Amino acid sequence: MPTRFELANAIRALAMDAVQRANSGHPGMPMGMADIAEVLWNDYLSHNPADPSWFNRDRFVVSNGHGSMLLYAALHLSGYDLPMEELKNFRQLHSKTAGHPEHGHTPGVETTTGPLGQGLANAVGMALAERLLAASFNHDGLPLVDHYTYVFAGDGCLMEGVSHEACSLAGTFGLGKLIVFYDDNNISIDGEVRGWFRDDTPGRFEAYGWQVVRNVNGHDPSEVRIAIETARAQTTQPTLICCKTVIGFGSPNRQGTAKAHGAALGDAEIVLAREKLGWTYAPFEIPQDIYAGWDGRARGQQKQAAWNELFDAYARQHPQQAAELRRRIAGELPAEWAATIAGAIGKAAAGDKPVATRKSSEAVLNLIAPVVPEFVGGSADLTESNNTIWHGAKTIVPGDVSGNYLSWGVREFGMCAAMNGMALHGGVIPFGGTFLVFSDYARNAVRMAALMRQRVIFVFTHDSIGLGEDGPTHQPVEHLSSLRLIPHLHVWRPGDAFETAIAWKAAVERKDGPAVLALSRQNLAPQKHEAAHTALAARGGYILSEPASPPEAVVIATGSELDLAVQAAQKLAGEGRAVRVVSMPCLEVFNAQDASYREQVLPAALQRRLVVEAGVTALWRGLAGPQGAVLGVDDFGASAPAPKVFAEFGLTVDGVAQGLRGLFA
Repeated sequence: MPTRFELANAIRALAMDAVQRANSGHPGMPMGMADIAEVLWNDYLSHNPADPSWFNRDRFVVSNGHGSMLLYAALHLSGYDLPMEELKNFRQLHSKTAGHPEHGHTPGVETTTGPLGQGLANAVGMALAERLLAASFNHDGLPLVDHYTYVFAGDGCLMEGVSHEACSLAGTFGLGKLIVFYDDNNISIDGEVRGWFRDDTPGRFEAYGWQVVRNVNGHDPSEVRIAIETARAQTTQPTLICCKTVIGFGSPNRQGTAKAHGAALGDAEIVLAREKLGWTYAPFEIPQDIYAGWDGRARGQQKQAAWNELFDAYARQHPQQAAELRRRIAGELPAEWAATIAGAIGKAAAGDKPVATRKSSEAVLNLIAPVVPEFVGGSADLTESNNTIWHGAKTIVPGDVSGNYLSWGVREFGMCAAMNGMALHGGVIPFGGTFLVFSDYARNAVRMAALMRQRVIFVFTHDSIGLGEDGPTHQPVEHLSSLRLIPHLHVWRPGDAFETAIAWKAAVERKDGPAVLALSRQNLAPQKHEAAHTALAARGGYILSEPASPPEAVVIATGSELDLAVQAAQKLAGEGRAVRVVSMPCLEVFNAQDASYREQVLPAALQRRLVVEAGVTALWRGLAGPQGAVLGVDDFGASAPAPKVFAEFGLTVDGVAQGLRGLFA
């Protein structure tokens, strides 16, 4: 029977060999944290390699994702569908072993990590989702939702600001099943971190309300086991286990230095490391007794079978709740959803008074949230401005997590990254609000939601210079375009209450990616909508109004500028010009439509095109075409009441009309 040290050396050897073969990668972390991983995976981690999606599995997150070979080695050794050939193809095109772990690409990878700190923040969301679902579904003797979230994190993760945001919140909510292993090796890319990172990290986490286990020898399995037992015994606080490790452990000339961090060790050094570690096997050779020591398939099948029996017993006693949990796990919407959202759209279309789309959004939420119990809403300290709460929502507070609304505090990045973790966990649909201008703080989390194709809804209000008196610091101008550049992200900017309801429908029903709802602070006039518009608006862009004669020009608008376009087209009609009005609430969805529909809305022959949006103009120039124009804001706004700011930048009915006249010059 192999020793623990020999089992851990399998990770070290595979990390050395894969990085060397690729001549690219990070061997230091896998070699330094191998002993911790061996104890965790072989003694504690509840998972089933045959079914990586088993709902009640423990979640294991490598937040320091550059150390991906540790995760790939553990997955391979324990029996996941990750054969040795994939490890040999580390960092190569189309392999399952990308440079940083990618969710949905590799079996067993819980989240995409690499941007430091975000994996840790994702894990906070996962642990929070577990806690919320446990509060909703568990009964005495039937702990149906009952698992841990384990995290590996390094100095870099804890330097990143998002770790402060997320970990502070984890302590506030007492997420006792969140256990973080801090790889305290004193090294980052630039060398010894004492020159730029002297935080009292244990003290910091204690101040957050965490249990901290200090000074654990990360290379002593017995100390690691004691630390894990201590962590699991604490049910009301998350735990940080501070592990003293040596980066690149086993490399005679590089361990303990930055040279072990992010480059292949070299053939000669690997030979010396094998000698020092007592690893006598050839590259990528793992003996059968090592495989047997790591194999988690039998244990995993037993654990899942036991849980299945528990679920069956639960279903006999609580059939409705069992069916509800099955539905949520599958990601299906409630049976009442279709009728409810249709009613919300109809009610919005019937409105005859100007209303801000942030308020329209709140009205939609009040109708749909009661039939979507998996909603977990929230705001980064702007609830009354974002209008993200609904009648009957219950705010989650320390000591009572039975609610469905989160006050995230001023933590935009932490909120969005944690929402990604909640979506990854499953069983909930998270949405959270802030001002659109502050999406910059959260942008990388929004990007990661899109990269991972997660159903997360970002409610970004105060979407333009219409914010008014708060001025340029709070007036987003480049943000809509920059968000539209993120692949797989749908950015909805509705022009009235009807389009706001359509946007919510699209965001909730979409399973393969996130959505942004960009909503106005100021009141917007309702437009005249036909029954056909419900289906057409869902296509991202549609003909809102058509002139009496064949159109000579088209004005394309979004959001608060839609009514300006409608009025300007009417003004041009009085001058004998026929102008079509196209509403474009979601450019990404419109661009994904078939060519025939896009040609129907924007015929190639209709070259006189004016695009109107209160934001930077560059992104729209392609749609406007060589004979068209864009009316927007290529500056940082101004501090004044909204109507005066709009007038300052020519975003008025007369300004749009003048832009249309220019197309005929």
